Amino acid sequence: MWWGEEAAKGAKIAVWWDMKECPIPEGYDAGRIRPSLEAAFKERGYSGPVSSITAYGDQTQTPVHILQGLLSTGVSVAHTRSESTNYILYRDIVEWRGQNPPPATMMIISNQVGGDLSWDLARLQQRSQYNLFLAYSKAPCVLSVLSTSSRWLWEKLLGDNNNNRIETRSVQYKLSAMILGCCKSCNFDCQSPEKFRKHLSSYKHARQQESVYPTYKEVNRVTETWGRNYAAAPEYATAKILVWWNMFDCPIPEGYDARRVRPSLEEAFKKLGYSGPVSITAYGDLNHTPEHLLRGLSSTGVSLAHTILDVTYKRMYSDLLDGQKSNPTPTNIMVISDTDTHQAFSTPLVRLVQKQKHNLFLAYSSRPCKMFVLLPSAEWLWHSLLEVSEKRKHVLQKCTSESESDRGGESSAMLYCKVCCGGQGPDYKSLDYLRTHLSSEEHAQEEYSITAFVKKSKNIKRIRKAFRTGFLLLYNHLRRLRARKSQSCRRRGSRRRAQKSPTVW
Repeated sequence: MWWGEEAAKGAKIAVWWDMKECPIPEGYDAGRIRPSLEAAFKERGYSGPVSSITAYGDQTQTPVHILQGLLSTGVSVAHTRSESTNYILYRDIVEWRGQNPPPATMMIISNQVGGDLSWDLARLQQRSQYNLFLAYSKAPCVLSVLSTSSRWLWEKLLGDNNNNRIETRSVQYKLSAMILGCCKSCNFDCQSPEKFRKHLSSYKHARQQESVYPTYKEVNRVTETWGRNYAAAPEYATAKILVWWNMFDCPIPEGYDARRVRPSLEEAFKKLGYSGPVSITAYGDLNHTPEHLLRGLSSTGVSLAHTILDVTYKRMYSDLLDGQKSNPTPTNIMVISDTDTHQAFSTPLVRLVQKQKHNLFLAYSSRPCKMFVLLPSAEWLWHSLLEVSEKRKHVLQKCTSESESDRGGESSAMLYCKVCCGGQGPDYKSLDYLRTHLSSEEHAQEEYSITAFVKKSKNIKRIRKAFRTGFLLLYNHLRRLRARKSQSCRRRGSRRRAQKSPTVW
């Protein structure tokens, strides 16, 4: 559930509709568009006013009776070039968000939300969370990074043409003062469909559109220019910081004192104004991690979770979900990993940050080749994050040695095996107990079964991909060749047996 969903149910709703991607079905009464949308919202429990519905498209191709039906029920009609529809629609969304802070609900009716619009809108949603509805004429074939409360197929949303006729006539009278037609090329507004069509067919409009108003084909990504490493916002400054660290992607550098990891992270947080308690969980193959590194990490309160490469991201995300449920928002989350190379982890994380009021930090081993869809408040290179001054290093060594002596060398961290028991194993209390478990036959069998299952799944995925990417003909051809070869082998075998068998007279 989205953290602000209850507040959004009574807040305003704004709708942006791409008429080319989701046209009005033939024979459908255009005056029923608004009542159909409002009925769908009420069915989901949203009773807030529909403050605006704006339909974008080349209105020179829209019949007058459809324009009349839309305008008569308060649906604004915006004329755009077909190539510029996405650009203008998204520009208006960004402008509306700047003027209408949440809670509020946005609805986008377009097939392009899973493509051109999704990257930048997902980043905006991570900064300011609005409730989001989507409608499309065909369902997207890939999982969108946008987190939504409801989705509809366009024709199912409109429903049967025989419903809501009484509602349509009553709304028509109430909203007659709100009708508006807008030409985005000329900044021309009017309330009459006849005047609107007359303007679109005028010489002035043609000259303005061709010579003055440029064609924008790509969406303007407003978040690309946003900076990095912002100072802490007041609501997050003292909030808890949960750190999830993938040691496969970001290992401890050779010769580095493992006891310096936690103080280095805390120092980086404090520079940005974050002073909340820090919880760190490190995921890696503890069987192949040197003993002194494990003891150094656990002595400073870093929890250790043994896992194997194949399931690391699955276990990290599962624990991250459990952590955010047990820690009320607002919460700071830090992921230390090369998340851009693991879409199966980054996409759900993007959707989670849009739903919950979390502040995100990132650290990675190398600078990504393209900008993340994740929108962090701060990000670092892993090696630069670990750097501390020599003065800080000497103080750290003194403090950690004193703390170890006070505890009698015992670890204050949690120690887990995320391979066994579906990742829900117990806390082993000490490294020795954990080492004993990791060397057991039971644990070895569990690791083997997971590795075998993952390998089998990858083979199945390769076969499915071959079918999807056009290798079906080649696959069938090779299968026929194998069948012919085996058939010929059987024939040769039967001939040999017949020759060797004695003849019975």
